[in-house]
Amino acid sequence: MSVETIEKPTTSTVRKTAPRYRVLLHNDDFNGMEYVVQVLMKTVPSLTQPQAVSIMMEAHSNGIALVIICALEPAEFYCENLKNHGLTSTIEPDE
Repeated sequence: MSVETIEKPTTSTVRKTAPRYRVLLHNDDFNGMEYVVQVLMKTVPSLTQPQAVSIMMEAHSNGIALVIICALEPAEFYCENLKNHGLTSTIEPDE
């Protein structure tokens, strides 16, 4: 009579991180630079004035700028708030 040990597969809890999204600011010909900086700082409180100026200048120069990368719900919130202040904003998955 032989005895065989059967090993039970270990189950580990693997946490998946929530998908991240990029909030983008698009350049427009309607809003002044100072206004855009103020809206960015008001909408995304973690932005400093130099960061907001940098984002505004990138959008002005390149047509589009990355504002923030975050989870979907805050990304939608930031995007909608930017739009509510007359700015053009979109979100896309961060890859």
